[in-house]
Amino acid sequence: MNLLMKLIFLASVWLSSTFIYVKANSLEYDGWLNIALFHALDIDDPSKFTLRGNVTVTNRNTGLVSVAQEPLSLQDRNKLKRLAQENRLYRLEAHVTDSEGVTKFLTSSKACALAKSQLTDVLWVSLDHTGTVTAVTQSVNNGNLNECADLSNSDVDVLDEFNTDVYVKHTEPAPIPDTASFIQKMEREREARERGETKDNRSFFAKYWMYLVPVVILLLISATNPEAGQQR
Repeated sequence: MNLLMKLIFLASVWLSSTFIYVKANSLEYDGWLNIALFHALDIDDPSKFTLRGNVTVTNRNTGLVSVAQEPLSLQDRNKLKRLAQENRLYRLEAHVTDSEGVTKFLTSSKACALAKSQLTDVLWVSLDHTGTVTAVTQSVNNGNLNECADLSNSDVDVLDEFNTDVYVKHTEPAPIPDTASFIQKMEREREARERGETKDNRSFFAKYWMYLVPVVILLLISATNPEAGQQR
């Protein structure tokens, strides 16, 4: 029991220190980070990514961002139109730059959905408890994906500029268990047992079920097989 109490105490100390560390870091990662966006529009050269724009997160705590994106050229609009008509994926690569270096994330959506939304999309930037980016994902309203086979030139003409909302998501720390109260309760129960003050308030069946169950099983076997009982 003493070993168990020590382990619980050590776990409580470790969780408390971890919680303090998380709270401290949550106040320190308010620095900026830059996200350069590149997209792949060329079906004939799927590995080719061109610059789409930049997202600057000026404060990671508050999620304050600024977005600057390049307008699509006529050639890029036609490439996006082809992606949509052939029901391909629109692939977006995010290059995240912070004080630690550059990290790349790849996300995708239906090109048809992006075309039908007139280049309206949402970027989600996920941060862990230290403020490090763990994911950059794009979401687009699906709409009616059966209408992209007959995209007209007028539909393509309006696809000149992205309309992007950026949201910063923070990882919430897990709740800290109240181990101190649990330890105190176990100590009180142990001391009461040592003094002989604890009473067994269990029912008769709860106390002696291990003796009653075999008897009941034997009675059931005898009841279901009366011939075997007569032969004996």
